[in-house]
Amino acid sequence: MSDPVNHPPHYGGEGNVYEAIKVIEAWELGFCLGNAVKYIARAGKKGERVEDLEKARWYLDREIARAKGGAR
Repeated sequence: MSDPVNHPPHYGGEGNVYEAIKVIEAWELGFCLGNAVKYIARAGKKGERVEDLEKARWYLDREIARAKGGAR
């Protein structure tokens, strides 16, 4: 049975060892990198693929700016 709140299928589902939340927590990615992984993992499964990839890029750009010492 699908659990759209706790284990949405567009993020891998509960039985998937690579479910986005499990990977994000295991790798201790934090907010921006975690969101980038989330959007990459779901690209095209919930909405438009290109839009999800652009959102992932937005979070990556923000993390890069932060790492360089400047917040955007």
